[in-house]
Amino acid sequence: MSLGGLLSISSIHQKICDGKLPECRLSGIGLIALNAIEIWVLRTAGAAGIITLMVALVGMWRAAQQISGRETGLSKRMLRTRTYLLVGIPYFLACIFLWKSLPFSFSFNWPTILIVLSGSLLYFSGLMLYLWAWFTLGRNYNVSSAFGVRLSADHRLITDGPYAWVRHPMYLGLQMAAFGGVLLFQTWTLVFLFINFLFLLIRARREEQALTMEYPNHWQSYSVDVPFWFPERPRRR
Repeated sequence: MSLGGLLSISSIHQKICDGKLPECRLSGIGLIALNAIEIWVLRTAGAAGIITLMVALVGMWRAAQQISGRETGLSKRMLRTRTYLLVGIPYFLACIFLWKSLPFSFSFNWPTILIVLSGSLLYFSGLMLYLWAWFTLGRNYNVSSAFGVRLSADHRLITDGPYAWVRHPMYLGLQMAAFGGVLLFQTWTLVFLFINFLFLLIRARREEQALTMEYPNHWQSYSVDVPFWFPERPRRR
Protein backbone atom coordinates (compact mmCIF):
# COMPACT_ATOMS: atom_id res chain seq x y z
CA MET A 1 0.00 0.00 0.00
CA SER A 2 1.15 3.56 -0.64
CA LEU A 3 2.24 5.93 2.09
CA GLY A 4 -0.74 8.12 1.25
CA GLY A 5 -3.10 5.19 1.74
CA LEU A 6 -1.54 4.30 5.09
CA LEU A 7 -1.78 7.90 6.27
CA SER A 8 -5.41 8.04 5.20
CA ILE A 9 -6.24 4.87 7.13
CA SER A 10 -4.31 6.15 10.14
CA SER A 11 -6.31 9.37 10.09
CA ILE A 12 -9.59 7.49 9.88
CA HIS A 13 -8.61 5.25 12.77
CA GLN A 14 -7.74 8.30 14.86
CA LYS A 15 -11.18 9.76 14.21
CA ILE A 16 -12.74 6.45 15.14
CA CYS A 17 -10.86 6.43 18.42
CA ASP A 18 -12.00 10.00 19.09
CA GLY A 19 -15.58 8.96 18.43
CA LYS A 20 -16.00 11.27 15.44
CA LEU A 21 -17.17 8.64 12.97
CA PRO A 22 -20.09 6.18 13.13
CA GLU A 23 -17.57 3.29 13.16
CA CYS A 24 -16.89 4.13 16.83
CA ARG A 25 -19.88 1.92 17.60
CA LEU A 26 -18.13 -1.09 16.08
CA SER A 27 -16.43 -3.66 18.23
CA GLY A 28 -12.69 -4.19 18.16
CA ILE A 29 -13.14 -7.18 15.84
CA GLY A 30 -15.34 -5.09 13.56
CA LEU A 31 -12.70 -2.37 13.29
CA ILE A 32 -10.01 -4.93 12.48
CA ALA A 33 -12.24 -6.46 9.79
CA LEU A 34 -13.01 -3.02 8.33
CA ASN A 35 -9.32 -2.17 8.27
CA ALA A 36 -8.46 -5.48 6.57
CA ILE A 37 -11.17 -4.96 3.92
CA GLU A 38 -10.00 -1.44 3.18
CA ILE A 39 -6.37 -2.51 2.82
CA TRP A 40 -7.33 -5.41 0.54
CA VAL A 41 -9.50 -3.14 -1.64
CA LEU A 42 -6.74 -0.54 -1.99
CA ARG A 43 -4.14 -3.16 -2.90
CA THR A 44 -6.46 -4.80 -5.42
CA ALA A 45 -7.35 -1.41 -6.89
CA GLY A 46 -3.67 -0.54 -7.25
CA ALA A 47 -2.91 -3.84 -9.01
CA ALA A 48 -5.91 -3.43 -11.32
CA GLY A 49 -4.79 0.09 -12.22
CA ILE A 50 -1.28 -1.08 -13.09
CA ILE A 51 -2.63 -3.94 -15.24
CA THR A 52 -4.91 -1.53 -17.11
CA LEU A 53 -2.01 0.87 -17.68
CA MET A 54 0.08 -1.97 -19.11
CA VAL A 55 -2.76 -2.93 -21.44
CA ALA A 56 -2.98 0.67 -22.66
CA LEU A 57 0.78 0.80 -23.28
CA VAL A 58 0.63 -2.46 -25.24
CA GLY A 59 -2.17 -0.94 -27.32
CA MET A 60 -0.07 2.14 -28.04
CA TRP A 61 2.90 0.00 -29.08
CA ARG A 62 0.73 -2.18 -31.31
CA ALA A 63 -0.91 0.88 -32.90
CA ALA A 64 2.52 2.32 -33.73
CA GLN A 65 3.28 -0.80 -35.82
CA GLN A 66 0.25 -0.36 -38.07
CA ILE A 67 0.13 1.38 -41.44
CA SER A 68 -1.46 4.80 -41.07
CA GLY A 69 -4.69 5.64 -42.86
CA ARG A 70 -6.68 8.85 -42.53
CA GLU A 71 -5.03 11.52 -40.39
CA THR A 72 -6.56 14.77 -39.20
CA GLY A 73 -5.35 17.90 -37.43
CA LEU A 74 -1.78 17.83 -36.11
CA SER A 75 -1.61 14.04 -35.88
CA LYS A 76 1.65 13.75 -37.87
CA ARG A 77 3.38 16.06 -35.40
CA MET A 78 1.64 15.12 -32.16
CA LEU A 79 1.30 11.35 -32.56
CA ARG A 80 5.01 10.55 -32.72
CA THR A 81 7.21 8.63 -30.30
CA ARG A 82 9.21 11.74 -29.48
CA THR A 83 6.04 13.63 -28.59
CA TYR A 84 4.80 10.71 -26.46
CA LEU A 85 8.01 10.88 -24.44
CA LEU A 86 8.03 14.67 -24.12
CA VAL A 87 4.45 14.64 -22.82
CA GLY A 88 4.30 11.25 -21.13
CA ILE A 89 7.38 11.47 -18.89
CA PRO A 90 6.39 14.78 -17.21
CA TYR A 91 2.84 13.48 -16.93
CA PHE A 92 3.88 10.37 -15.01
CA LEU A 93 6.30 12.38 -12.87
CA ALA A 94 3.43 14.71 -11.97
CA CYS A 95 1.30 11.71 -10.95
CA ILE A 96 4.10 10.47 -8.69
CA PHE A 97 4.72 13.91 -7.17
CA LEU A 98 0.99 14.46 -6.50
CA TRP A 99 0.56 11.13 -4.68
CA LYS A 100 -0.17 12.90 -1.41
CA SER A 101 -3.21 12.65 0.84
CA LEU A 102 -5.93 15.23 0.41
CA PRO A 103 -6.22 17.69 3.33
CA PHE A 104 -9.73 16.42 4.06
CA SER A 105 -11.65 13.16 4.15
CA PHE A 106 -14.72 12.19 2.13
CA SER A 107 -16.03 10.22 5.09
CA PHE A 108 -17.54 13.21 6.94
CA ASN A 109 -20.41 11.66 8.90
CA TRP A 110 -20.75 8.68 6.60
CA PRO A 111 -19.36 5.25 7.49
CA THR A 112 -16.03 4.58 5.82
CA ILE A 113 -17.39 1.32 4.41
CA LEU A 114 -19.89 3.28 2.26
CA ILE A 115 -17.09 5.42 0.83
CA VAL A 116 -15.05 2.29 0.07
CA LEU A 117 -18.04 0.56 -1.55
CA SER A 118 -18.98 3.60 -3.67
CA GLY A 119 -15.41 4.17 -4.77
CA SER A 120 -14.88 0.49 -5.55
CA LEU A 121 -18.05 0.29 -7.63
CA LEU A 122 -17.04 3.26 -9.78
CA TYR A 123 -13.34 2.39 -9.96
CA PHE A 124 -13.57 -1.30 -10.87
CA SER A 125 -16.60 -0.82 -13.14
CA GLY A 126 -14.71 1.92 -14.97
CA LEU A 127 -11.63 -0.25 -15.49
CA MET A 128 -13.77 -3.17 -16.66
CA LEU A 129 -15.58 -0.91 -19.14
CA TYR A 130 -12.24 0.39 -20.45
CA LEU A 131 -10.81 -3.11 -20.90
CA TRP A 132 -14.03 -4.41 -22.49
CA ALA A 133 -13.89 -1.58 -25.03
CA TRP A 134 -10.15 -2.12 -25.60
CA PHE A 135 -10.59 -5.80 -26.40
CA THR A 136 -13.66 -5.06 -28.55
CA LEU A 137 -11.66 -2.65 -30.69
CA GLY A 138 -8.85 -5.16 -31.19
CA ARG A 139 -6.53 -3.98 -33.95
CA ASN A 140 -8.74 -0.94 -34.51
CA TYR A 141 -7.38 0.61 -31.32
CA ASN A 142 -5.24 3.62 -32.13
CA VAL A 143 -3.81 6.64 -30.36
CA SER A 144 -5.36 10.08 -30.73
CA SER A 145 -5.13 13.47 -29.08
CA ALA A 146 -7.11 16.67 -28.77
CA PHE A 147 -4.94 18.04 -31.60
CA GLY A 148 -5.30 15.27 -34.14
CA VAL A 149 -6.50 11.75 -34.93
CA ARG A 150 -4.93 8.88 -36.83
CA LEU A 151 -6.83 5.87 -38.16
CA SER A 152 -5.10 2.72 -39.37
CA ALA A 153 -5.21 1.86 -43.06
CA ASP A 154 -7.46 -1.16 -42.42
CA HIS A 155 -9.61 0.54 -39.78
CA ARG A 156 -13.24 -0.52 -39.54
CA LEU A 157 -16.07 1.02 -37.56
CA ILE A 158 -16.90 -0.97 -34.41
CA THR A 159 -20.52 -0.78 -33.29
CA ASP A 160 -20.94 -3.87 -31.11
CA GLY A 161 -20.00 -4.69 -27.52
CA PRO A 162 -19.92 -1.56 -25.34
CA TYR A 163 -20.00 0.54 -28.53
CA ALA A 164 -23.60 -0.52 -28.99
CA TRP A 165 -24.44 1.36 -25.76
CA VAL A 166 -22.22 4.43 -25.91
CA ARG A 167 -19.93 5.91 -28.56
CA HIS A 168 -16.94 6.44 -26.25
CA PRO A 169 -16.95 3.69 -23.60
CA MET A 170 -13.18 3.82 -23.03
CA TYR A 171 -13.27 7.48 -22.05
CA LEU A 172 -16.36 7.00 -19.92
CA GLY A 173 -14.59 4.11 -18.16
CA LEU A 174 -11.54 6.25 -17.45
CA GLN A 175 -13.65 9.01 -15.91
CA MET A 176 -15.55 6.52 -13.75
CA ALA A 177 -12.29 4.93 -12.58
CA ALA A 178 -10.71 8.31 -11.81
CA PHE A 179 -13.67 9.50 -9.74
CA GLY A 180 -13.87 6.17 -7.92
CA GLY A 181 -10.11 6.38 -7.34
CA VAL A 182 -10.52 9.78 -5.69
CA LEU A 183 -12.93 8.22 -3.19
CA LEU A 184 -10.72 5.18 -2.59
CA PHE A 185 -7.21 6.62 -2.44
CA GLN A 186 -8.05 10.24 -1.60
CA THR A 187 -4.85 11.63 -3.14
CA TRP A 188 -4.11 14.62 -5.35
CA THR A 189 -3.00 12.28 -8.14
CA LEU A 190 -6.51 10.96 -8.65
CA VAL A 191 -7.96 14.48 -8.53
CA PHE A 192 -5.42 15.47 -11.20
CA LEU A 193 -6.39 12.48 -13.35
CA PHE A 194 -10.11 13.11 -12.97
CA ILE A 195 -9.74 16.75 -14.07
CA ASN A 196 -7.42 15.71 -16.89
CA PHE A 197 -9.84 13.08 -18.14
CA LEU A 198 -12.55 15.72 -18.53
CA PHE A 199 -10.58 16.95 -21.55
CA LEU A 200 -11.23 13.58 -23.18
CA LEU A 201 -14.47 15.18 -24.35
CA ILE A 202 -12.40 17.32 -26.73
CA ARG A 203 -10.50 14.28 -27.97
CA ALA A 204 -13.77 12.40 -28.49
CA ARG A 205 -15.09 15.21 -30.70
CA ARG A 206 -11.89 15.13 -32.74
CA GLU A 207 -12.26 11.39 -33.24
CA GLU A 208 -15.85 11.78 -34.35
CA GLN A 209 -14.80 14.31 -36.98
CA ALA A 210 -12.34 11.78 -38.42
CA LEU A 211 -14.88 8.96 -38.31
CA THR A 212 -17.49 11.16 -40.00
CA MET A 213 -15.09 11.73 -42.90
CA GLU A 214 -14.15 8.03 -43.05
CA TYR A 215 -17.69 6.62 -42.76
CA PRO A 216 -20.06 9.48 -43.69
CA ASN A 217 -23.24 7.44 -44.06
CA HIS A 218 -22.68 4.70 -41.47
CA TRP A 219 -21.43 7.09 -38.80
CA GLN A 220 -24.42 9.39 -39.23
CA SER A 221 -26.92 6.61 -38.51
CA TYR A 222 -24.75 5.19 -35.72
CA SER A 223 -24.40 8.53 -33.92
CA VAL A 224 -28.16 9.06 -34.06
CA ASP A 225 -28.93 5.69 -32.49
CA VAL A 226 -26.10 5.50 -29.92
CA PRO A 227 -25.56 8.24 -27.28
CA PHE A 228 -22.30 10.15 -27.06
CA TRP A 229 -21.37 9.66 -23.38
CA PHE A 230 -24.07 8.18 -21.15
CA PRO A 231 -25.25 4.64 -22.00
CA GLU A 232 -28.77 3.86 -23.05
CA ARG A 233 -30.42 0.67 -24.14
CA PRO A 234 -29.35 -0.02 -27.74
CA ARG A 235 -32.05 0.98 -30.21
CA ARG A 236 -30.39 -0.39 -33.31
CA ARG A 237 -31.26 -3.84 -34.61
